[in-house]
Amino acid sequence: MGIQCTVYPSHDDASRAVADCISTILREKPTCVLGLATGSTPLEVYAELVRRHQHTGLDFAGASTFNLDEYVGLPPEHPQSYARYMNEHLFGQVNVDRDRTHLPNTRADDLGQSAQQYETLVRSAGGVDLQLLGIGTNGHIGFNEPGTAEDSVTRVVDLAASTIRSNSRFFEDESEVPRQAITMGISTILSARKIVLLATGQSKADAVSAALSGPVTRDNPASFLQNHADVHFVLDEAAAALVPGHCRCSRTT
Repeated sequence: MGIQCTVYPSHDDASRAVADCISTILREKPTCVLGLATGSTPLEVYAELVRRHQHTGLDFAGASTFNLDEYVGLPPEHPQSYARYMNEHLFGQVNVDRDRTHLPNTRADDLGQSAQQYETLVRSAGGVDLQLLGIGTNGHIGFNEPGTAEDSVTRVVDLAASTIRSNSRFFEDESEVPRQAITMGISTILSARKIVLLATGQSKADAVSAALSGPVTRDNPASFLQNHADVHFVLDEAAAALVPGHCRCSRTT
């Protein structure tokens, strides 16, 4: 199957399409393992999933979840921790079993061991059925910054300066942004059976174009997705603005 690319008129339309993908696997395989992302891009995806749970009975009871990453040093109750994000935007509003929701433990005494344990936990769950991704302006997926090797696994990483600047909008000051995180590695992400990457907005256009049509290189970690058998890029018009014609992205109206 390789890479599929669909362009939607708006962020809202693209978000609903991603919610469709997640809803489908929840119905077809109620015990599925979902890989989840955070940040501003998937917020409307989660809002739509919550709406479907409340109004159509979309069932999360048998599913397990693994988040891509978490900042080092932030307690779960911190307003900018990904644990807090997930609780506010999804877990606290659907019938997911909290014992089956997982984020890296970034408060452990031995962070390296904690990362290794998370990698083992993902694999012991049978791997991820559907992995949701965003993409950074520098091509990062998860917190796999430019320079990351394709065989990388879950580990402690230093955040790139561009990522720190980008994420500073969520904090009162850039100095408050954590400098490290634990993230799934590229090989961990590529082990998912299906990957759905959501990208919206003009700021993502360069990274999306390079990921879809550029060389497979550590300089753009998202380009490693070209090596996966089942990847779906879900884009709005702005994010798809620089995608070359030979990529044959289908467009909806």
